[in-house]
Amino acid sequence: MNIPPRLHTLVLALLSLPCIALADTAGPITIDGTDKGRIFDGIGGLSAGASSRLLIDYPEPQRSEILDYLFKPNFGAALQINKVEIGGDMNSTDGSEPSHMRTRDDENYQRGYEWWLMEESRKRNPDVKLYGLEWGAPGWVNPKVNNVWTDDNITYILNWVRHAKSDHNLVIDYLGGWNEKGCSPPWFKKFRQALNQAGFHDLKVVAADGWISWAVGSLCVKDPQFAASFEIIGTHYPKLMPKKDQAWQDSLHTGKPLWGSETGNSAYNTAPNGLAKLYNQGYIGSRMVAYINWSTIWSVLPSLPFHGFGLMLADSPWSGHYEVDKSIWATAHTTQFAQPGWQYLDGACGYMGGDSKNGSYVALRSPDHKDYSVIVETTDAKASQSVAFAVTGGLSTSVLHVWRTDLSSKKNADWFIRQPDITPAGGKFTVQCDKGCVYSFTTTSGQAKGETTSPPAAMLPLPYRDDFQSYAIGRTPKYFSDQNGTFEVAPAGAGRTGKCLRQMVAAKPVWWDSDADPATLVGDPLWKNYRVSSDVLLEQPGYVELNGRMMGAHRPNLAIGYHLRLSDTGHWSLRVAYNPKTDADPVREKELSSGDMPAAAGINKWHTLCLTFSGSNISAKIDGTPAGSGVVDTTYGAGLVGYQANGWQTAEFMNFEVAPADR
Repeated sequence: MNIPPRLHTLVLALLSLPCIALADTAGPITIDGTDKGRIFDGIGGLSAGASSRLLIDYPEPQRSEILDYLFKPNFGAALQINKVEIGGDMNSTDGSEPSHMRTRDDENYQRGYEWWLMEESRKRNPDVKLYGLEWGAPGWVNPKVNNVWTDDNITYILNWVRHAKSDHNLVIDYLGGWNEKGCSPPWFKKFRQALNQAGFHDLKVVAADGWISWAVGSLCVKDPQFAASFEIIGTHYPKLMPKKDQAWQDSLHTGKPLWGSETGNSAYNTAPNGLAKLYNQGYIGSRMVAYINWSTIWSVLPSLPFHGFGLMLADSPWSGHYEVDKSIWATAHTTQFAQPGWQYLDGACGYMGGDSKNGSYVALRSPDHKDYSVIVETTDAKASQSVAFAVTGGLSTSVLHVWRTDLSSKKNADWFIRQPDITPAGGKFTVQCDKGCVYSFTTTSGQAKGETTSPPAAMLPLPYRDDFQSYAIGRTPKYFSDQNGTFEVAPAGAGRTGKCLRQMVAAKPVWWDSDADPATLVGDPLWKNYRVSSDVLLEQPGYVELNGRMMGAHRPNLAIGYHLRLSDTGHWSLRVAYNPKTDADPVREKELSSGDMPAAAGINKWHTLCLTFSGSNISAKIDGTPAGSGVVDTTYGAGLVGYQANGWQTAEFMNFEVAPADR
């Protein structure tokens, strides 16, 4: 799904290269209301790969404040597209999101938090567009081959769309195919036909949400029926120099809107420069008319991969702390000044002096040909830039409101600040733009900068307990973050009353990037010396684990840290899984201690596992009996806790507790 960190620098470098200029600054730039240009479709965020997992657990009023920064018009980023993952019970980057149809006969359209996020975005902006895309799917949609190009998967997606409306009153505007896993023209043809037959003629299909390449355009040239099966060409992290790219030329010649259907991919506090350039230069260089940032918000347990890769940070729901940085305001410089349906004016879109290193500018006008906005960025400029404009073609010549963000400043007082108005003289005006800034000039009004106060960050306090009794059946407990499979509250088995946490996925899904044991994590990565204990139950032969000092996840094996494993044979082991040498290597494991406990053998029996960490000393107990002794290991000194189950088998957990090691 996402650009590895080592490629991030390369992508940002591409943003600063010269591209196809539609205009330059030789003389006044004419903003002509009768000019031609493509239609702006909006800027959005992408909630996928479990990137928004913790947001729903935030307390009020912080949760509403965060949502306002993301979606409320004229407050913060004012996102115009809300793209979400259609869950498939498998790891899609930093976790797994639950499926609405785990089997053919299982349907539950309340699972997960994406329904809630779409509802909240629509509450704040009834005009926000909703967009669904799969990373994986339950195994029944294709039990033979690991792909989603089947008729059953069309049924699966159609049900998601139907119940978005019937269960949540949500109308889905856009759908993609399979995230970054190629394109099947025959499937898209069937998909479009099925959508039409189901009455979803207005729902637009995006093809193919692929990685970097515009190859879909070339497929359209070869197959006109495929070209007729979708409405938008969407590419992830596209290059901004497509002049010699035949696939991009083919895509442009289809006449379809070109989207950066996944873009951004950098931390909330380091991304704004790249975003300011992307929003302007994406149109100038690649004629893209929409941009969707991964991710909408980074609300993931600390220590998991890609930390902070979102428009905001909200990874501490227990404290209510969140962080708003320049990425929100770099986005607001477009979204608060131009709405979907506005038109780019090509004669007023280009580079300062014809060179992107000096900065860029784009102008857009309203559908009624009256209002207009100009966005200027000088991100890479070495000096301030003087720019002259002349307004014509029926556009308003009234006062211009001006907003500015200093992208080089770390002070909130320098971000998205109203400047003195400009009154054009005879339809002409000249502006002096400081280097390293982004400006918005507009004849519209209503723009505003939301101001809130976030509580200070704090560690999740110990002891921490959850007996799972307060949740409704089928819900996810607070803070628990599934890494593979899905863990839900369910009735307890083996004669116990009350509720347990149960790993629910009993069949291997169509996986996206990782087929590993189902696992879930919870806690604070700063936890050091503690005792974690829980009751566990195996429902089939295999093993179940209680884990501690977990320092994140690594594909494809995922869980990194200490594992106390108990099998149905009574064999137990204490092992450490640690980082591989490279990203392409699997996680390595080392057994620290092992043995047999015949009294713990069997299935459908409850056992109590306990792991204690004190400095480099690690000890374990099973049903109160020590399992091994004298284990010393220094691989990890702190970390999260969690559960793990034998691949695609169900298991149950109760009476979860983490307490300081000396208690």
